[in-house]
Amino acid sequence: MGVQDRRAREKRQLREHILDAARDILVTQGFDALSMRKVASRIEYSPTAIYLHFQDKQSLIAELCEETFARLVHELEDLPSESKDPLVGLRRGLERYVAFGLKYPQHYLATFVIPNGISHDGPSLTRLQAPESNGMRALGILRQIVAECVRQKKLKAKDVDVMTRALWAGIHGITSLLIGYEHFPWGDRQAVVRTLIDSLIDGLRPRR
Repeated sequence: MGVQDRRAREKRQLREHILDAARDILVTQGFDALSMRKVASRIEYSPTAIYLHFQDKQSLIAELCEETFARLVHELEDLPSESKDPLVGLRRGLERYVAFGLKYPQHYLATFVIPNGISHDGPSLTRLQAPESNGMRALGILRQIVAECVRQKKLKAKDVDVMTRALWAGIHGITSLLIGYEHFPWGDRQAVVRTLIDSLIDGLRPRR
């Protein structure tokens, strides 16, 4: 391995260490406790090293979110082509969403649950809501499947965007509850998830 390759690898590894430390602080201590100095102390680097990778706290948090969204896109991106029946794809997508949250609980909490303090009119939020962002890509995959269900008349012909967001809201609820209340007496957790997904989908199906 050449010098340039080694330096590039070390730079990627440092970036990952920064993100891991920031995520842990955000999840365990909250937004107000997160600072560039605290992240630097956690990984035993100078604050200057953090600023070489991230402009400020908000850009660091935005990158945490984008990293999570990228992982989620990887889990969902093949769904539209996996089955000719879009209802099958929709069900699989909702199941994979829950499985994703349970597989990466800290990522999920840092992105979807813990208040992140990102300014409503700043560049970080603009980046996260851009059409090409991983977050919007993940939502777009779900929307594509919902739209195909509507086209094939497997779901009611209503506002596709509203339906997509309603499905996400429902599945986010059970995912965050399973993570946050791990020791609640859920019984058969998989049965609870399946029942919720059945209810969400059945509630949008046309009545015959």
